[in-house]
Amino acid sequence: MTTPTLTRTLKLPSLVLFGLAYLTPLIVLAIFGLIAETTGGAAPSAYLVAMVAMLFTAHSYGRMAVAYPVAGSAYTYVRRSIDPRVGFLVGWAILLDYLFLPMVIWLIGSSYLSAQFPGVPMWLWIVAFILITTVLNILGIKVADKANYVLMAFQLLVIVFFVVLAIGNVVSTSGAGGLASTEPFFNSTSSFATISAGAAIAAYSFLGFDAVTTLTEETVDPRRNVPRAIMLIALIGGGIFVAVSYVTQLVHPGGVFEDSASAASAIALQIGGQLFGAVFLAGLVVAQFASGLAAQASASRLIYAMGRDSVLPKAVFGRLSAKFHTPVVNLVVTGIVGLIAIFLDVATSTSFINFGAFTAFTLVNASVVFHYVRRRRAGEQLNAVSYVAVPAVGAIICAYLLSQLDSNAITLGLSWLALGVVVLALITRGFRAAPPEMTTTEKATVEAAA
Repeated sequence: MTTPTLTRTLKLPSLVLFGLAYLTPLIVLAIFGLIAETTGGAAPSAYLVAMVAMLFTAHSYGRMAVAYPVAGSAYTYVRRSIDPRVGFLVGWAILLDYLFLPMVIWLIGSSYLSAQFPGVPMWLWIVAFILITTVLNILGIKVADKANYVLMAFQLLVIVFFVVLAIGNVVSTSGAGGLASTEPFFNSTSSFATISAGAAIAAYSFLGFDAVTTLTEETVDPRRNVPRAIMLIALIGGGIFVAVSYVTQLVHPGGVFEDSASAASAIALQIGGQLFGAVFLAGLVVAQFASGLAAQASASRLIYAMGRDSVLPKAVFGRLSAKFHTPVVNLVVTGIVGLIAIFLDVATSTSFINFGAFTAFTLVNASVVFHYVRRRRAGEQLNAVSYVAVPAVGAIICAYLLSQLDSNAITLGLSWLALGVVVLALITRGFRAAPPEMTTTEKATVEAAA
């Protein structure tokens, strides 16, 4: 009896489309107000800095995908290149992203609905998001592959209309010359410090660009196509974010808003009137809902995989419902975690999960250097620029952006890592044994999201 294996059917265009769909391009408008406020009206610069950091990191993911052409992720690369215990802590940091990402998605969606319907308390929208998505996920309803394509097309359509209307608004008020300005990149109210802080938040828009590494075993010629796909996703996604934030910043110069959490909705009304404002809000809420549905499914599968591998208590988290064949307990846990959104704002919550992302990105860059040293000792000659210089710069940039996060987010993130060290000590009998293997975890989360 032969063991089933994954089929290699995915080519470069499919990988890039999957990665872009995972990014949720409309997110650039969902958090525009927050980034513009943080940077002092220089949102495109924040996205440029974030994109540079992501391109360096994408290069490192590509090097690791070549070295380890199996379904994997940051913790797989760090585990194999640096140390299993460090790899576990990277996996723990990734858990921070997955566990709290649904909360952030629900919070952003609720912020826009609350601004549109001020008579309804925001906590009610948050609870509604959580209840609906949790019930649907328990029943086993997932966003199908075709639905993902439709959602992606709808998002891009809304973005195209938004950009066209924004350009029309600028031309009608300032003439064609108003389209060429340096103000959105740097002005009297922005500085290197504010742009860096904005870039640390803008990185939230890029979360998931590395997801295609988990499809390595289903990709045709993965050593060639996966690294290319990662770079293209970061480049195309970053290009969309910079362009959209630029024209939006032209429409609304500066970073002062009546409500920064829902600023793009007000701008949509300004450039397109009530009809487009309603379409924009509907598109944003639908995108946030679908994204939250997938994110909660992913988080529950991550917890399930870690429970199944005995990284977390197996009796609690490593079980599926006999009736629904879904990890019900884990879905309820992510729903309860989502309730924390009632007490947080968008800035702190996005910075919080970015702590896990930047921790993982920094160590993936470092893992390339460690891999280079190991291969050199084994007598293999690798390109020092590609395997040392570029990832070292990427690690420095990511570590710097990590330090620019909200102070509350850094405190919460460090507390989370400290808890991870305690868990690691328990499951390795005082660090004497290697932690359990978690190579199936990331793949399970992406399958759930797809």
